[in-house]
Amino acid sequence: MSVTYYVVVPFDRDEEGTLKPGEAQEAPNANIARRRAGEFVETHAGAIAFSRAGDPSTGEFEDAVVLVSFGDVDMDALSG
Repeated sequence: MSVTYYVVVPFDRDEEGTLKPGEAQEAPNANIARRRAGEFVETHAGAIAFSRAGDPSTGEFEDAVVLVSFGDVDMDALSG
């Protein structure tokens, strides 16, 4: 059974100025994920909202789809 997860991640810079992702937060739908990302950017360097669909029982998921991105984000930091 395929499900879609909606996730929002804020980004901030550390003392050296390196962009780091904050704690990922799940949202109930795409609209709320977009809205939360917009709210996060008011107090963070940046934020991204994305969705990811797949089957949790098999562990097979499609690539993430970016819904919206604000400010400074580092996509590579999310996969590491």
